[in-house]
Amino acid sequence: MEGQPQPGQPARGRGPDPAGPPQQDDYHHPAAGWGAAESVARVLVRERATVSGPRAITKMNHERSGFDCPGCAWPDDTKGLHLDICENGIKHVVWEMTPKRVGREFFAAHTVTELMEWSDHALEDQGRLTEPMVYNPESDHYVPISWQDAFALVGDTLQRLDSPHQASFYTSGRLSNEATFLYQLLARELGTNNLPDCSNMCHEASGRALTAALGTGKGTADLNDWQQAQALFILGVNAASNAPRMLTTLAEAHRRGAQIVHINPLVEAAATRTIVPHEFTEMARFHATPTSTFNIQPRIGGDMALLRGIAKAVLETAHTDPTVLDRPFLERYTTGFAAYRALCEATPWQQLEDQSGVDRENIRQAARIYQDSDRTLISWCLGISQHEHGVDTVREIVNLLLLRGNIGREGSGPSPVRGHSNVQGNRTCGVDHQPTDQFLDRLAAACAIDPPRAHGLDTVGTIDAMHRGEVTVFIGMGGNFVLAAPDTRHTSKALQRCDLTVQVSTKLNRSHLVHGKQALILPCLGRTEKDQQDGGLQAQSVEDSMSMVHLSRGMKKPASPHLLSEPAIIAAIARAALPHSRTPWERYVQDYDHIRDTMAAVLEGFEDFNRRVRQPLGFRIAQPARELVFLTPSGKAEFSTAPLPDVVPAPDRLALTTVRSHDQWNTTIYSNDDRYRGVKNLRTLVFMHPNDMRDRGINKFDLVDITSHAKDGTTRHVSGYYAIPYAIPQGCAAGYMPELNVLISAADFSEQSNQPLMKHLDVTIKPTTAAAADQNRQ
Repeated sequence: MEGQPQPGQPARGRGPDPAGPPQQDDYHHPAAGWGAAESVARVLVRERATVSGPRAITKMNHERSGFDCPGCAWPDDTKGLHLDICENGIKHVVWEMTPKRVGREFFAAHTVTELMEWSDHALEDQGRLTEPMVYNPESDHYVPISWQDAFALVGDTLQRLDSPHQASFYTSGRLSNEATFLYQLLARELGTNNLPDCSNMCHEASGRALTAALGTGKGTADLNDWQQAQALFILGVNAASNAPRMLTTLAEAHRRGAQIVHINPLVEAAATRTIVPHEFTEMARFHATPTSTFNIQPRIGGDMALLRGIAKAVLETAHTDPTVLDRPFLERYTTGFAAYRALCEATPWQQLEDQSGVDRENIRQAARIYQDSDRTLISWCLGISQHEHGVDTVREIVNLLLLRGNIGREGSGPSPVRGHSNVQGNRTCGVDHQPTDQFLDRLAAACAIDPPRAHGLDTVGTIDAMHRGEVTVFIGMGGNFVLAAPDTRHTSKALQRCDLTVQVSTKLNRSHLVHGKQALILPCLGRTEKDQQDGGLQAQSVEDSMSMVHLSRGMKKPASPHLLSEPAIIAAIARAALPHSRTPWERYVQDYDHIRDTMAAVLEGFEDFNRRVRQPLGFRIAQPARELVFLTPSGKAEFSTAPLPDVVPAPDRLALTTVRSHDQWNTTIYSNDDRYRGVKNLRTLVFMHPNDMRDRGINKFDLVDITSHAKDGTTRHVSGYYAIPYAIPQGCAAGYMPELNVLISAADFSEQSNQPLMKHLDVTIKPTTAAAADQNRQ
């Protein structure tokens, strides 16, 4: 494919220059513990934050006087924990608090063409952006621009569009609730629902499935339910890296005797044991607590068959012991049970074993754990949702929960693990390309606008529309769109065809270098920084994975006096683009309480917002399904009877999943190490089953070429990746994103959710030719 690395070309990693030769050894230590403490110490020294870092740590996730961790969306401890923190959260905060700066002198010294050759780590490692910059095509440099002129450029460009649908407004999960609300208001007052977001790439399947089954797009469980569950089933998540504070909950669950079942093609560190760093006695004793009682390794994409197998085993038991089913619950609150039961009974065990990659006895063991528990919670992450059949698999999770009435009961329910700190809040507060009529009616009444009713573009749709020239303005609020999106080359070309690209960011990244004909970099305040407006110091709110909404207050002096808050940037763009707007944009920025007052009138569950968000720990948005109120067409929880997909790869193919390393947060890469998988100095790798390596004549650290086979018949290639034997099911492989995003075709998205298929690629892997291998080693 044009523009893709071809076999024989050196592989290029996204991390820093390697500190030594590649290494990989099995990891046998507890998750977190002294390894995390040592890692944090190294980060504090490297980032020159030995004083400011510890001070920030004491303020992170403190609801009254601190800021919310800008990392994951795991809920804050409800028992007054003073150090509700984790290794990766500290890395993220210190990375933001760096004393390094990227100002006009930096951009004067480096052309965009030169910066394109830098690694992504090197770009972000230059430090914080300090002033607005505009791209000068004649010199190939970014040059300073005043805020006034920057806003005028955006406003003039938006006003000149033939249609508001020629603009698309993307957001990552870092945006606060208040900024999110203003952002969607800007887009809709302009006249478009083109509001793609990172949820389109991660949990879109979860939201659609839960809405169809339960009438709510969110999980019903909260942290108290995790703490009361008798059995926890955790699917498709690497918690030690992606939601490290979950380790505390898992350790507590094991101590009280709960069963903890991890289901993942890779047995990750969080599925073994942990030493929680803030448990000082355990740290001093080097005493680890197990975080799992049973591990199951399905093939990639085999989770749906596994879940149906568990349900089949439970239903078989019900023939002799009817009490394993909650009959009163099923009869009163559900519909479709008889059809689902018939489907499970008609599905042969051999099909379930073949498609799941799990033998019958292990499936039955999981079923015994489920049916012996009176309070079961099932949690999942992107290992479930980023598949062609992600919606069906999440619905299968709900099916299993319904069998024993594990909805609306303490210690039970579905609980998706959201990745970014406010990705759920973004959707709640209006960033949705398919808004409901109810939401639009309330928005129209409260804001005196006439919002568009036609559905807008999601992430995949926006990329395609930019390619076709139908979207000519792209505005990105946070994130690193070009690396986060699938088919890196295709996405890059799409952005380059735009008339204007605007990136609102804290640090330099690849998306600033892959730009439209005109391009702006608008630097904003970070989560850790004080937000001073005319009305005084401001706080902004976020929503965690379990629907708790609370305030976040920055505590550090801004990195530059020229930085603006995201609400201020959005409001100024709105005023420039909509000069006759009656929306009180300036008043909103003066005091964010005014934004929250309007949000209270628009958003269901946000009534009396300003008072409730100032309560200790904030407030939880009501979940009707938790109260056994199901806003579905039937008024009941609905069973699904989707057919099982065939996920067994062809004999010469492997199913490849992309993962993050432990020293990485989304597209931000801190180093080339991956401690929990025993990797040092390497990112361009592929984990393989030893038998798959032997069948292909591949040894450890041999260089290989990976070719993906897309749904549209095209292929993509990377070359010179290191093969690593790993405990992964035969027929499966894994490698790091964003490096391997180049293998994901624009056509590789789910027909159910429109999500890119980042967890299930059809690939062939072969040894790199001798000449190309020699070139790579040089």
